[in-house]
Amino acid sequence: MSLHLILLLLGAAVLAVVVCRSLNLPPILGYLMVGALAGPHAFGVLPDSASAQRLAEFGVVFLMFTIGLEFSLPRLFAMRRIVFGLGLAQVGVTFVVTAAGALFWGVSWQASVALGGALAMSSTAILSKLLTERRELDATHGREVMGVLLFQDIAVVPLLVLIPALAQPVDALAGELGLALAKATALLALVLFVGQRLMHAWFGLVARRKSNELFMLNVLLVTLGFATITELAGLSPALGAFVAGMLISETEYRYQVEEDIKPFRDVLLGLFFISTGMMLDPTAIWRDVVGVLAMLLLLLASKLTVVGVVSRLLGSSPGTALRSGLWLCAAGEFGFVLLARATDTGLIDPARIQPVLAAMVLSMMIAPLVVHYSDHFVLRFVASEWLMRSMQLTQIAARTVATEKHTILCGYGKTGQHLARFLETEKISFMALDLDPERVREAASAGEPVVWGDCTRRENLLAAGIARASVLVVTFADTKTTLRLVERVRELRPDLPIVARSREEEDAEKLFEAGVAEVVPEALESSVMLATHALALVGVPMHRVIRHLRDMREQHYALLRGFFHGASDAGVNLSEADQPRLHAVTLDAGAWAVGHSLEEVALEKVGAGVTAIRRRTQPQVALAGDTYLLAGDVVVIRGGAAAVAAGEDQLLRG
Repeated sequence: MSLHLILLLLGAAVLAVVVCRSLNLPPILGYLMVGALAGPHAFGVLPDSASAQRLAEFGVVFLMFTIGLEFSLPRLFAMRRIVFGLGLAQVGVTFVVTAAGALFWGVSWQASVALGGALAMSSTAILSKLLTERRELDATHGREVMGVLLFQDIAVVPLLVLIPALAQPVDALAGELGLALAKATALLALVLFVGQRLMHAWFGLVARRKSNELFMLNVLLVTLGFATITELAGLSPALGAFVAGMLISETEYRYQVEEDIKPFRDVLLGLFFISTGMMLDPTAIWRDVVGVLAMLLLLLASKLTVVGVVSRLLGSSPGTALRSGLWLCAAGEFGFVLLARATDTGLIDPARIQPVLAAMVLSMMIAPLVVHYSDHFVLRFVASEWLMRSMQLTQIAARTVATEKHTILCGYGKTGQHLARFLETEKISFMALDLDPERVREAASAGEPVVWGDCTRRENLLAAGIARASVLVVTFADTKTTLRLVERVRELRPDLPIVARSREEEDAEKLFEAGVAEVVPEALESSVMLATHALALVGVPMHRVIRHLRDMREQHYALLRGFFHGASDAGVNLSEADQPRLHAVTLDAGAWAVGHSLEEVALEKVGAGVTAIRRRTQPQVALAGDTYLLAGDVVVIRGGAAAVAAGEDQLLRG
């Protein structure tokens, strides 16, 4: 391959990623469109050379290696009902329906098998990302989607063995299939009986050399070595890479291997999808726009129907079945892998499948849009969903109807449960919303106030008693979801203080700007505790260690400013009413303090002080005497019970 062609491919890959990231689209679609526009059927910038195709095939090799790394027998066993129930049924029924339709279309039965396998696939890359972003991995439909995707990943392996064998003459087909089956069985025996022990010992030998370069070279050697072995045996190189990934998946080196291989996989996989896009003929598609749109609607409708019906037959509710169908109705990247394999072996005429390729690309482009509106479709077409939604809201409201000044916990994982223990110790009532049905069931059976519900939904927040709550705590560290939640809270209850988590301090700034009262960055807390323990262990006196801890936290947490100094000797001789406490006061447009400076407000005259001012347009407001208060400000005052009450009255009435 010439240097000129390599530069063209790399430049096209960079362009595709930049454009798709800016439009918030999966990079796969960008690669496909670049290949279609720059390929031999359009502008001809990228020649359809054998060397380019060969390089792009390595992307599939590394993709299958990654799938092998993620292959886990315990995970399969835990999800066996969904994987081998819904997953097997979805792939099998879609395969049969598509193959029958392809036969009616006039293609050979061998080509119809390849088309059936390709169109049965959905996009693991797109859907898993959307499930994570929407925090629906633990939802019922989320588990069904992941189970089906897992089975589809497994189904690709036998299809990669089957498709090349189908390209053989009919009289030799049975022998080829038998030989391919025998070879695949031998590989499976290698994995199950001897491969894992040998791979574990080999990687242990390499890891003991303590060289990152050697470890990475070994990963490339194993991946490409197994791909070459299976290719020499007459099987797909991708199958060998999958076997290599399976061998490593049960060792302790799995995660390091996955990180090392990721750059190679992403770059080469991008080249593969560019080469797949080069199969698209834009002019032929334009001449048959009606056929492409008909194929798109047929693809979406058939997969939606198959998944929905099978899910319903397996006991899912109508709403869950429809959601799963909407999530899985689009095509997937493995479909392009199988079609590329079929065209390379001469099983399918590339010119004949232009409408199919175009429909697959379009379905992946609109997949995020379909997912976004899936709830609207379910509520529109499933009457029982309204009843289930109202029962859920009733369950939430019943838990909070008699509570006031309670805490709303968004998320009931380990962080939420630890926080709940603190609240129970202080006899503060709380209501927790969580999306993991098993966790909710176990917590509710133990008598804890936890219900299943999405905390970003307005109706769930209202049912949780947001109008009567005293504070809302976000216990997860997903910044995008937290920002969406804050927006909902500000619509319903602008004066409600929000405490949130973030991973980095940069995320904390975004949350402060959105109106969060206080943010706890995980990176900051980790560094603070590491520093204090390190100082103590190197011999720094404990009182200095505690002082450093107080100084660091006072510097970053405005709400606690002024609480650390003297904390060790404060309060022992004070009554409960005189103990210092915090209180957040929201200044509406009619509050007396609006337009006055802190010096004019003079809260110290009533024994109170200001520890922080939260302003959406200005996260860090200086606490100076000439700082003027504005409408919408949240002023956090400190003092005893009487002083706090007098300070609030001073701010609001003067």
